[in-house]
Amino acid sequence: MSLPILRTSRDQHDAGNLTLGSLLSGLGETSFGWAVVVFALMTMLPLPPGSSLVTALPVLVTTAQMMLGYRHVRLPGPLARLRLDHDKLRRTVLRLRPVTRRLERILRPRNPALFRRRNERALGAALFVIAFTLFLPVPGSGWFPAISLFVAGVGMVEHDGRVTIWGLVMGAASVLLTVAIVVSLAASAEAVIP
Repeated sequence: MSLPILRTSRDQHDAGNLTLGSLLSGLGETSFGWAVVVFALMTMLPLPPGSSLVTALPVLVTTAQMMLGYRHVRLPGPLARLRLDHDKLRRTVLRLRPVTRRLERILRPRNPALFRRRNERALGAALFVIAFTLFLPVPGSGWFPAISLFVAGVGMVEHDGRVTIWGLVMGAASVLLTVAIVVSLAASAEAVIP
């Protein structure tokens, strides 16, 4: 699962044209599954605090398009031309190898009904809600929804409905975690401000 991303990003980096759009095209398709995987990885890159406001945008756009019934990902020009740091992307992918190795052992086409056209909008809406939690600048809540989206995206790429559902369940837990953090911060602020 991670090898195609590493190989494609390395080749494009060597050619001097590693952008978000070229990476997706180089993976062979502009499907929502690969887009969710790549964009979830972007949000896990080691970047300064507050960067999630920028890195979460592509996954928000992608899941919104899926929710609205688009057939394929259509990246706006500025997002497609966004340059990627190959070394940071490589480090992030390698850090996720324990997760991807486990997934690779169990991945196989299952529960195909989840990926039927009539269910895509509902799946997109669920992913959009998870992606929205990434966009919120809430301390301590970013990695969990990003990993949830990564797992769901891997399931979508491999048409493994069970893995996609695991990703969605993890995502629901991450949404609840974000809500709990926001409520806790609001309660703390009320206690401090008379």
